[in-house]
Amino acid sequence: MAKVNALIFDLGGVILNLDQDKTLRAFNRMGADLEELNLASSVFTDFETGKMTEADFRQVLKTALHGRFDDAQIDQAWNAMLLDIPRRRIELLLKLRKHFRIHLLSNTNAIHITYFHDWFNQTFAGEYVWSDLFDTIFYSHEIGLRKPTADCYEYVLNTINESAEKCIFIDDSHINIRGAESVGMRTLWAKEPLNENTLHQLKAVITSESPYLN
Repeated sequence: MAKVNALIFDLGGVILNLDQDKTLRAFNRMGADLEELNLASSVFTDFETGKMTEADFRQVLKTALHGRFDDAQIDQAWNAMLLDIPRRRIELLLKLRKHFRIHLLSNTNAIHITYFHDWFNQTFAGEYVWSDLFDTIFYSHEIGLRKPTADCYEYVLNTINESAEKCIFIDDSHINIRGAESVGMRTLWAKEPLNENTLHQLKAVITSESPYLN
């Protein structure tokens, strides 16, 4: 089996703690059902693939809320799902980076990323720089592609110049895991966020005794 050169991490639910229900509840209190809106339109997919601007996205939500809330209130509700990153997870990423190329692939959007970057910079000022934790960062709204489509994974593999069998993709979504497997990647379905147990699971995926993670 080919040697693993790269680990490709999801962001939300793997590195960043998430509670999507907090955003759903926030908009429900404001008078909008985001799940119904998602079923009725492609607004969220369009926003996550960069086909819709922040202003246009906010306008869709303003319309659903009958104009009762301003941009700041909409952003606050939209970002409510984004929680924190324990410092230990950053330490584990840095440990893994001593032995592998580390990449990030996230389905996300401009409002979330602006908020998250600001939060990270304020929380870890003088300690860590977000972009320094990874060899490459892929945000869906910037690359115009979204998991679990094969095109998304193939774009990442081509950009990092790695063959699929030399990469392990780590995600908390089984649908996204299956998408990565469809292009030949080895995968780890993260049923809990990154922790020490993840290192043991990675060794099992590699399927051979390895000094990398000792």
